[in-house]
Amino acid sequence: MARLGVNIDHVATVRQARRAAEPDPVQAAVLAELGGAGAITVHLRQDRRHIQDRDLEVLRQVVRTRLNLEMAATQEMMRVALTVKPEQATLVPERREELTTEGGLDAVLNSVQLKPIVKELGSGGIEVSLFVDPDLEQVKEAHKLDAQAVEINTAAYADARDARAREAALRRIVDAARLARRLGLAVHAGHGLTYQNVGVIASQSEFAELNIGHSIVSRAVLVGMERAVREMVELMRSGPVRQG
Repeated sequence: MARLGVNIDHVATVRQARRAAEPDPVQAAVLAELGGAGAITVHLRQDRRHIQDRDLEVLRQVVRTRLNLEMAATQEMMRVALTVKPEQATLVPERREELTTEGGLDAVLNSVQLKPIVKELGSGGIEVSLFVDPDLEQVKEAHKLDAQAVEINTAAYADARDARAREAALRRIVDAARLARRLGLAVHAGHGLTYQNVGVIASQSEFAELNIGHSIVSRAVLVGMERAVREMVELMRSGPVRQG
């Protein structure tokens, strides 16, 4: 079964709304691991809208599974990553005006910019993943850039309005994942995954990791982080709900 990477950004979002000391994303990470998370994911944005540098430093000391740093492909963020040394760095596109990541990284268009950053992070002992749309050319480029993994963007699947669109989106995701596996890349997936739709993705044998944030944090507001994570892990384990 794929490990669950729990994105705790929005715990920090709630804290930053009041510039207060709570809720503490570090405590959320501890509870997520108790609930069965196999990784903790945070996105240190350039505008520091939620996760702060201090959060990342403390998380590095506290996380016992894997720390996955989502980051823009910039010199500043590369320096942060090489200092903190997460197990994994996931390179993502980033625009200041977006509410959340809007699409995959264009590895083909930005290959010249990405190549030295992938190389430096890898030389620093950090596993590098590229967050890309389910596009075969993007997967091939990630391999050419010597990334160790790709995270397939599942937004089109999550946002599909009917069964036909959902099936088409799933087919593209699986095709991209299979190609990535053939090329020797670890395959991750994420974006828009929820308790309702995770089963189908989790049942695909190609995936080593699913990253889920908003849905888990939303559930945690009502039932607590440990239980929210435990429920997601159980759904990933049991696979898709079959309709009778």
